[in-house]
Amino acid sequence: MATRDPDPGTVRPGGRTARVRAAVLQAAGDTLAEAGFHGLDLGEVARRAEVGKTTVYRRWGTVAALVADLLTDMAEQSLPHTETGSLLDDLRANAELVRRTLADSRQGPLFKAVIAAATTDERTAEALHRFYEVRVTEWAPCVRQAVERGELPAGTDAEEVIRAVSAPLYYRFLTTGAPLDEAAAERAVRAAVAAARAGAFT
Repeated sequence: MATRDPDPGTVRPGGRTARVRAAVLQAAGDTLAEAGFHGLDLGEVARRAEVGKTTVYRRWGTVAALVADLLTDMAEQSLPHTETGSLLDDLRANAELVRRTLADSRQGPLFKAVIAAATTDERTAEALHRFYEVRVTEWAPCVRQAVERGELPAGTDAEEVIRAVSAPLYYRFLTTGAPLDEAAAERAVRAAVAAARAGAFT
């Protein structure tokens, strides 16, 4: 049976090719943070990464494919979930990870650019959805363990609880311009936990 060639940028290489990929993705992330999606140019990324332009065009082909690979790499490199034995503390760790990411001088603008691009570019939207699916799936066991310990009602939707922690932080980040401080993260966690304990996510 014939196999389909992998999408550009999705092969996981080693050695020199891995170093080239890392340099290109770093340059792409920097450019996204500085200039946004529409300022992302494969030739400029190649120049910043100090690799041949033909290498970038041959491997990724389009800006959307490059952004998709960048998001895949970010999901893979993101920190694993925390297990403290307490739902409140586990979700605090989740909220703090989200808060630090969005408040970061590079990561914040990068995410803002990708989210904006996802509203008009289908390939970017698909990649963004996969990114968040990976992150939510990584943290959902914290909630399932809380159900097993009796902290939450049976039938609680673990993924929805994780999303409920992040949602207020993203809303604040995208709509208000107000700083994402620790108090905002704590409010998001306490609201999600209260709702979950009340059965809102069953």
